[in-house]
Amino acid sequence: MFGPDWSASPRQHDVTVEYDVSIPMADGIKLNADIWRPRAEGAFPALLGFHPYDKRGQSAPLMPRDMVPSGKLGIGTGREKGNASLESGDPHFYAMRGYVHVIANVRGSGASEGLFHLTGPQEVRDGYDLIEWIAAQPWCDGNVAMLGISYFAFLSLYIAAQDPAPPHLRTVYAPCASTDQYRDNYYHGGILGHEWQARWFQSLNVRPYNYSLNALGEQEYYRAVARKLEDEDIRSVPALLECLQDPTGGRNSLMVDVLLNDLSSPFWQERMVDYSRISIPCYLGCCWDHYGLHLPAAFRSWSQIKTPSKLSIGPGHVDRPMYQHAYESLRWFDHWLKGVDTGLLREPPVRIFVNGTSDWLEAQDYPLPQTRWTPFYLHERGLLFEREHWPNEGHSSYDDSPWGRGLLEFWSARFVERTEMVGHVVLNLFASCTDREALFFAVLVERDAENRERILSRGFLRATQRELVAEASLPWLPVHSHTGRAPLTPGEVYEFSIPLAPIGSAFTPGSRIGLRIRSTDDEPNHTHEPTAARGHLRRQAPSRVTIYHNREHPSHLLLPITRGNRLETFISTWDPV
Repeated sequence: MFGPDWSASPRQHDVTVEYDVSIPMADGIKLNADIWRPRAEGAFPALLGFHPYDKRGQSAPLMPRDMVPSGKLGIGTGREKGNASLESGDPHFYAMRGYVHVIANVRGSGASEGLFHLTGPQEVRDGYDLIEWIAAQPWCDGNVAMLGISYFAFLSLYIAAQDPAPPHLRTVYAPCASTDQYRDNYYHGGILGHEWQARWFQSLNVRPYNYSLNALGEQEYYRAVARKLEDEDIRSVPALLECLQDPTGGRNSLMVDVLLNDLSSPFWQERMVDYSRISIPCYLGCCWDHYGLHLPAAFRSWSQIKTPSKLSIGPGHVDRPMYQHAYESLRWFDHWLKGVDTGLLREPPVRIFVNGTSDWLEAQDYPLPQTRWTPFYLHERGLLFEREHWPNEGHSSYDDSPWGRGLLEFWSARFVERTEMVGHVVLNLFASCTDREALFFAVLVERDAENRERILSRGFLRATQRELVAEASLPWLPVHSHTGRAPLTPGEVYEFSIPLAPIGSAFTPGSRIGLRIRSTDDEPNHTHEPTAARGHLRRQAPSRVTIYHNREHPSHLLLPITRGNRLETFISTWDPV
């Protein structure tokens, strides 16, 4: 790949592979790795992928499933194993272009010795030892980078944020990297997302370290498990009940660790990236379909990492293997590991694909300077409108219980001009409940001129975990502490700030924006359901939730308008849904 005034490493080498290499850690445990190298004399920069999956999947010569329609060539579109393998790129691609590619199983997974620590401190320390071992090998020139998406990506950021960091780690290529496992992955807005997580745990080939058993001691551990068994919300989910009834069996302890740490405890604080410690360049990003897992973290990482970085937010869902990133990552590594002028740093650092346009937007920073965060107020009759409330407006209610899950909907008038929104979304909600707890699920939906729907984003909040961290919060990005629960007083009105995942969409004339509010994630199935966006805990206690929308309690949705809607929507064209 090359341009008029730059080039990237050409394909020029045959490849040699070493399988099942044992690599010693500081405590004597040996990790298992496969190593692809150029079949040539000399030393080369090295790339590391570090993961807990079936290692055979990382280099399997497979056609990406989503590229082949179901039934053609005998290949379906599903992923049979159900785990997130094939996420470290094609090792032959990099080795042919003058890189050593090491793909290693983390401790306690596959053929690596020890117990699995789920991105805990031990796994991060192993990353340090592994990088320094690679740098000392005769086939390595001392320059090491980390590569991959999802688990590969967020583990690379944890390793880069060590104190001290590995001296030979020069950069990371880490799109799709959740960096706060409590908020990004397991407890959205303080609400347990169990369905995907439990399935993912069971798909892993790991021998787990039981964090809670070792932290609490056997007696207190089983007391804590017994208390969780008394929680009817948890007990109503068969997979969670099964884990608690046999907490040390198989991989059950992984989910039990999650259940016993339902607040932002030391367990989760060890699984948060400390951005202040990152001193190397980072390539960041995500795809819009990952709003239930990695997308919010991509923007968080961009805003907090102060080293030379790139942010790329792309369409859809990256294929496995991740061929879409091959040449972009090569240009990144050539610059930082080989000193080759690939022209990448002369290009705008932020690239965002805008859904509905098939175009990329380029910028120098995010949030985009042209952003106008515009409040769309919730009104009577289900209207979502930029104008503030009329006199004597009131409230709307819905019921939530195992016998019926209600909801409220609010819709804007149809746009009269092409309108673009790129950025963070917030729902500022005034509400009361007949119970001492409520779960809020907010879904942002587009309905086009032909009344076809697509989900744009989701937001989540457990009402008792509404406390904000004032010094960390912004008007377009509230940050909740999640360190404790403050029960509601039934009937009392509270203000809740509910962040929705960022959006990047353009809307044609005739489209409208809709907001659905309910206490479960029972949204109708759409063509593609993003990973971890569904399957959250439900309340078993019946309640009635009231949303207030009047001058005293101006509930509103804050939307990031970056183009169009100059005269706002025209309520005279609004028709009830």
